Amino acid sequence: MHELPELENYRALLAEQFAGAQITGIEITNGKVFQASEEQIERDVVGKVVWFVERRGLHLVLHLDNGKRLLLHLGQGAYLYRGSESDKPDRNVQMKLHFGEAVLYGVGLRADDLQLLTVKEVEGKLGRLGPDALDKRVTVDRFIALFAKKRVAIRNALSDQNVISGIGAAYADEICFAAAIRPDTKVPVLENEAWERLYAAMHNVLKEAISQGGAGEHPFFEGDSLTGKHRNHFQVFEREGQPCSRCGAVIEKIDVSGRKVYACPACQQDEGLIAL
Repeated sequence: MHELPELENYRALLAEQFAGAQITGIEITNGKVFQASEEQIERDVVGKVVWFVERRGLHLVLHLDNGKRLLLHLGQGAYLYRGSESDKPDRNVQMKLHFGEAVLYGVGLRADDLQLLTVKEVEGKLGRLGPDALDKRVTVDRFIALFAKKRVAIRNALSDQNVISGIGAAYADEICFAAAIRPDTKVPVLENEAWERLYAAMHNVLKEAISQGGAGEHPFFEGDSLTGKHRNHFQVFEREGQPCSRCGAVIEKIDVSGRKVYACPACQQDEGLIAL
């Protein structure tokens, strides 16, 4: 799983390790992963410097000094590892991005997970995303307004990247739990007090997960003790049958519009809803 905390952890690590570094080579073992021509790679990637690394929703963007962008998507099971030719993952690698002796490995990448784009092309792909969940310009009032036209369950709305970007299944479940709201509650019946709890929960849950390196399963480099540290701190996600840390009730897995969702039946009782 890679949601905002995991990708923000990668962004910070990539910036620390590679901002200002020159790309000295690139190897792709599966041509579908990066469908740039050899001419494009030699002209626009090799020899270029990574100015800085940005996260846009559920994507990472490496800004190159020639104005081009490397857009990276990490799907289920994919991960990055910074090593060397001798220190590398024990799985099949689809991407090797060389920075002198250092190598950035991409494992589990699929078709078009790495793309070489112009600024305009990046905006064409990501411009329709909702504002980032941690964007400081998203006040509580704007947060509420983003969901004004939604009629679905709040858990599904939270993970809709066109409404607000960066939140997926795991953290949508965690945010609903932290706000004490059932994940299958329909958006229109939430009143302001419930929205305020959701807004606060979103910030608290995501920031705590970031501080603990997210919940990724693989370290970013040898000796990395932070990445994935949050994995054992989920309150409800994938904890079906285990006791709730808040009240002791048994965590349930329920169906919300065909999706598996985790919740505490006792803590999440729809407080703060409009009386029907």
